[in-house]
Amino acid sequence: MHMKIIINWSFKLMRKLYDWTLHWSKTKNSNYALFGIAFIESSFFPVPPDVLLIPLVVAEPKNWWKKALICTVGSVCGAFLGYAAGKIFYDTIGVAIVNFCNLQPIVAIVEKNYANNAFFSIFAEAFTPIPYKAITITSGIFDIPLPTLIAASVLGRGGRFFIVSAALKLFGAKIQDTIGKYFNILSIVFLILLVIGFLVLKYYAW
Repeated sequence: MHMKIIINWSFKLMRKLYDWTLHWSKTKNSNYALFGIAFIESSFFPVPPDVLLIPLVVAEPKNWWKKALICTVGSVCGAFLGYAAGKIFYDTIGVAIVNFCNLQPIVAIVEKNYANNAFFSIFAEAFTPIPYKAITITSGIFDIPLPTLIAASVLGRGGRFFIVSAALKLFGAKIQDTIGKYFNILSIVFLILLVIGFLVLKYYAW
């Protein structure tokens, strides 16, 4: 019973955050909002910037690459904040974010991956549903060189957002309508993908 309440509460919270993020697509400051949401998602915000990127690209398909670029720059700039939370402020801000987002298991696995190949790990993880904030914060915790984080993030996050934007240019509003109509189902799918991404990380950590 308690688990059901928690799940329902989580869906309602995510739905509210999703709607709040989405509403920026209808404002004059949509590009600034896209940058800002991509920025804060890199350290603490739970909704991925793709939620706002999708309607903006659908509305202006000719500018798909500009939207992808804004999203990439915002995300990579936000990586500095996540990195600082892990390297400088972990005992206060960093640990609070890790606990709030339940990132402890991911932090442990990412540590092993970084020991093997930090650049490839960051690059690969940037494509997965694994929260990007887990990557930026753990990079600071484990003293990954900042240039490594930024270079891998530019390729990883940039690759993700440009692929999403290019796909939207081809398929258009159908994707946006599907997300809005089947949000709860897609939330479950996202959680499944998150688990799969977690297992992939664990596999590579071996």
